[in-house]
Order: sequence, then C-alpha cells, then structure tokens
Amino acid sequence: MLIITADEINNLLAYSELIDALRQTFRSGAEAPLRHHHKITDSSGHDATLLLMPSWSADQGFGGIKLVNVNPKNNLKNLPSISASYLLFDVETGQHLCLMDASIMTSKRTAAASALAASYLARPESNKLLVVGAGKVGSELADAFKQVLPIDEVLIWDRKSSQSKILVEKLVSEGWNAKVAHSLEEGVKSMDIISCATLAEEPIIQGEWLRPGQHVDLIGSFTPTMREVDDMAMQRANIFVDTQAAVIESGEFQIPLNSGVINRQDIGASLYELCSMDKSWRNLEDITLFKGVGHAVEDLTAAILVYKSITQEKK
Repeated sequence: MLIITADEINNLLAYSELIDALRQTFRSGAEAPLRHHHKITDSSGHDATLLLMPSWSADQGFGGIKLVNVNPKNNLKNLPSISASYLLFDVETGQHLCLMDASIMTSKRTAAASALAASYLARPESNKLLVVGAGKVGSELADAFKQVLPIDEVLIWDRKSSQSKILVEKLVSEGWNAKVAHSLEEGVKSMDIISCATLAEEPIIQGEWLRPGQHVDLIGSFTPTMREVDDMAMQRANIFVDTQAAVIESGEFQIPLNSGVINRQDIGASLYELCSMDKSWRNLEDITLFKGVGHAVEDLTAAILVYKSITQEKK
C-alpha cells in the first residue's frame, strides 16, 4: 500500500485540474452517506470533533474514507486545527490502495469547491477578494478563485492581526497584490467576493454590510452551533449549498431555520444542480451566498487525482 505525504499532494494537486474534476464528479454523481460526527471532550474540558467521511464511485472504480480531527484550541499550541488522513480503496476488490496525509488535500478541495461554485454564482468580472480567516484553507483561496475569476486584489482579515500579516507576506512573495484588511466591515463593503474560512460560533459578517452584486462564500461552520453570517445576510442573499447535507450540519442554516428567519424554500441549488444544469444562476444585482461544509465526494475526487498522478509517475 502506498503512503503519500502532504508535500507530494501539495505538488500534485493543481487547481485547474481539481476544479474541472470536481465539476465532472458532480455532473456524473458519486455516492456518499452523511458523514459521522463525534464530539470528543479533552482533559481540560475543550470540545473537539471527529469526522468520518466515506464515498465511492463504481464508475470510477474507487472508494475511500477520510478521518478528520478538528481541534479548535490547537491555535493556542501553535498547531493546525485540522488533522486528516485518507484511505483509498479499489471498489471491485476492496483492496486498500494508499493512505494519504489529507490535511492539505482537505484545504485544497475545500477551496476548489468554493471556486467551482463561484464560477456559476459570482459576477464574471469580479476581481476583488476578501479572505476572512488566515488559516490553512484561507491561504489557498486566492489561488483557487484565480482559476475561475480575474482576481487581482486580495484583502486578508483574521481575528489575530499577526496571522493576517503572515498570510499577506506569503501572498505578496508569490506575486499577489495583497493587503491586510484592518476593518472587517470596510473590507466586506469594498470587495466583490467575501470568502469566510473560520471556526466562528457567532456571526462575524453582518448582512447590512453587503451590497448588490457581491458573492459570499462560507466554508467555516460545520456543526449546528457554528455560523459566520447573521440573519440579515441569509435573508438578503440567494442561497446555494455544496450538498443538502449543509442544511443539516451547519448552524448557518439550523439557527435561522429554527427561528423562522428563513425556510427550506429559500435554499436553492446544490453543486449537483449548478454543475449539471445549463442555466444562469444569478442576476447582476443579486447577492449570492454559497455554503459549503465539505463533502466526501470532493475528497474522493482529489484522492483519485493524486493516486493516478503518483502511480503514473512511478511507471
């Protein structure tokens, strides 16, 4: 069985290929049950989350499962909040093919799914990106969105200004026109795309800050108590999801649905419909909002790309 490292995955997963592969997967379909959520409370009383995410595709001949640990308090220990591994297997035989370090793969497939959604939901001329959250996923977003939109200006905002500065320095060294957003409100008001990749449990984006024509991308919350935008934002926007699992799993929906602020009819197409139906999903003055919680078919797609690339190199 192959062991594939994070560095190998980082070198092999190009956004141009990954976004296209995700588009094809959502068009053709792959099976994935709802992921398993388990809460783990550590010795100091802090809650962490264990996720198990299986998926398989008979057409492609592969299946897999991702194991993810999310420990929000790891930032106090200078450790990443997310640790993940992926096991890929052969659908016909059940033989295990490879074990991957899936942390960078998770960040890349998350950013790629957001870019895929934006290719349908953002105004085509959108060129200004605000990244809210300067963690692993946040550091991937500029490169991902650049594959589908003419992004030429990036603002970074994080609760920790030091983290914003570190990511801005990295982006500038890569040739980006990137700056720190010192005011989240002013950053939201001035940019075309607002992408949130935080572990916020209370809204940090206010609906009154949004303007017509913007696209809001939410990829941080993944439990029923977590959310990144307030009720007004949900009411003002045309809402889309990666899959309908997002409605069940995220506080972005559970909280306003339970309070009656929005209803199920307000929630529009998923990536399956966005990728499969040849139609326009927005008017120029709409505010569009995409909520992704991450889906196992995205992991499977990325893992197949990595596996095929590395086995072809070894031939």
